[in-house]
Amino acid sequence: MTQTPATPARPVYRYEREPVQLRSNTILPALREDIELHTEDGLTLVGELALPAEGQPRATLVTLHPLPTHGGFMDSHVYRKAAWRLPSLAGLAVLRFNTRGTCSPRGCSEGQFEEGDGERADVLAAMDFVRERGLPNPWLVGWSFGTELTLKYGTLPAVAEQIRGAVLLSPPLHRAGDADLATWEASGLPLTALVPEFDDYLRPAEAAERFGAHAPGAAVVGIDGAKHLWVGEKYVRRAHQEIVDAVLGDDAVQLPGQVTGPVATAAA
Repeated sequence: MTQTPATPARPVYRYEREPVQLRSNTILPALREDIELHTEDGLTLVGELALPAEGQPRATLVTLHPLPTHGGFMDSHVYRKAAWRLPSLAGLAVLRFNTRGTCSPRGCSEGQFEEGDGERADVLAAMDFVRERGLPNPWLVGWSFGTELTLKYGTLPAVAEQIRGAVLLSPPLHRAGDADLATWEASGLPLTALVPEFDDYLRPAEAAERFGAHAPGAAVVGIDGAKHLWVGEKYVRRAHQEIVDAVLGDDAVQLPGQVTGPVATAAA
């Protein structure tokens, strides 16, 4: 059953008149809502939607987390920090959720891990939610295992007709392979792959070869110094900037390293 977690403490904001450095635990203002997704096979998945505190979102990030059997969940740090920062800094909506059988402080999604097969219904449920809420310009953003869900299911008609494109972080090209790349290429949807220099599974040279052979329209971006898990604020900020650049294109903003105004600090 879906767990009902303890209500998390609301961020306590202080007003900073002078610029302060963005840190790993910095939270910026947003409208945050605990949400549930309902799959076609009858499961309830738990998640969160973060919206800009003012105005309509410019685009929507539908995030798909790393492998849950290796610690991946909706709070995997690149996504948690995206939800803390990007609604304020870039005007983006950020949808995060636990795929089936995955737990986080938000709670546990029903079901069990299904090796990326049953998770097809989880992706469809997320897109149903996007449509029902009228969230604009959705992009899939997958990380590791989440890239495989993106490539396998982002071209399903119910998904492809809604999304504007996708961004992949650390794609292993394991469960999703060359045929999925070719199917994506045929869809004509934009695709950006962010490939760490020291990735455990797929490094930039091999990624360029495989994407070039089967999805030549994809942008493959090698990230110097980064590893599969994007540990370190330098790499988190690079990932966020690349996501913003891909999603907003010519209208992208340069994400600042310092901010003024309301700022909160996450509890340790």
